[in-house]
Amino acid sequence: MSRPAITSSAGSLPGDPPGGSRALAVWGVGVSVYFVAVIFRTSLGVAGLDAADRFQVGASALSTFSILQLLVYAGMQIPVGLLVDRLGTKKVLTLGILLFTAGQIGFALSPSYGTALASRALLGCGDAMTFISVLRLGSRWFPARRGPLVAQMAGLVGMAGNLVSTLLLARLLHGVGWTAAFAGSSVAGLIVLVLTLLFLKDHPEGHEPEPFPHHGAAYVRRQIAASWREPGTRLGMWVHFTTQFPAMVFLLLWGLPFLVQAQGLSRGTAGELLTLVVLSNMVVGLVYGQIVARHHAARLPLALGTVLATAAVWATTLLYPGEHAPMWLLVVLCAVLGACGPASMLGFDFARPANPSERQGTASGITNMGGFVASMTTLFAVGVLLDVTDDDYRIAFSAVFVLQALGLTQILRLRGRAARRERERLVASRVETVHVPA
Repeated sequence: MSRPAITSSAGSLPGDPPGGSRALAVWGVGVSVYFVAVIFRTSLGVAGLDAADRFQVGASALSTFSILQLLVYAGMQIPVGLLVDRLGTKKVLTLGILLFTAGQIGFALSPSYGTALASRALLGCGDAMTFISVLRLGSRWFPARRGPLVAQMAGLVGMAGNLVSTLLLARLLHGVGWTAAFAGSSVAGLIVLVLTLLFLKDHPEGHEPEPFPHHGAAYVRRQIAASWREPGTRLGMWVHFTTQFPAMVFLLLWGLPFLVQAQGLSRGTAGELLTLVVLSNMVVGLVYGQIVARHHAARLPLALGTVLATAAVWATTLLYPGEHAPMWLLVVLCAVLGACGPASMLGFDFARPANPSERQGTASGITNMGGFVASMTTLFAVGVLLDVTDDDYRIAFSAVFVLQALGLTQILRLRGRAARRERERLVASRVETVHVPA
């Protein structure tokens, strides 16, 4: 015999966690870890010129700092996703905090270029463990219908960390010096470590995940293969790949040199424009989260619109006649770049419904890898092109268009398959919720 199941609207599922103030408090601890990780990740963006002077390196060597950090980050995404699925959020976040805090302290005390590189690699490894863990924490504590908004809010908190790095750390760097600024900021890592150990829980009471068998290498292969087979996972990865990297490259390393050296702005004015990117990101993140929560079909138009707008404003800036682009155009560029982060979060909204709960970490890892691979590739390309063209930023930043074209091709190729598969899953879930065994 079967009985009718209660079917919630707006994407709620039977057995969804209740959310509420307790969920918000626990999730708040998790996103505070991500907040600190982003401060540490983006700290080089305001210290790029200082790092070049401190370690006596050129553009290519300077870009290696961020490339290595992102290489480690991207390479860790699938392993971290597997770890989150297997060990839970708290253990993975705790390990991440220890690693990125050690990396920040090491960067502060590094006497040479080589040790500084090793410190950034350690930081990247710890940073890699944060965002996927926070996404998993949100899916365990909040109803499914809140998923898009929770992901965008996590991204917004991360951009707040970028804002702190742009404003506060930049002032500390020029006020108290390299070692004191970077070592002092590492205290934030110790604070979130204590909060995580004391208050973070993987899931609310009564919502423990079902035991899932793990069998070594076979489990790893099964998780990765099953996640990759889903068109939604691959579409999410390419959306993340295509949307995130223009702003990441700008904020992480090359924005300040571009604005100061190529556009003739003061460091103060350039810092204000970088801040505009972050503020725009936070505003657009709230808007995108609300739109997608109400209109799920808006995901792809928002992502494609962001890519096209970014390409158009970059082309206008780089091709503008004259030695420097006008200030109004640089303001528009930075405002549009602010939409890249929220658009990249839409990638997770394709991967999430395509995978069951026991694969969420792995699927998120695959998705998150996309944007960081693109960022790493572009950081390297810009650095090399700057060196071989004697700092011609117009040629160097043309690398952006190559990766955007590649990503758009893949998005358009996968969108139909992903949409059909998602509709099939939705129909199947409705059938299951209508007839539940008594």
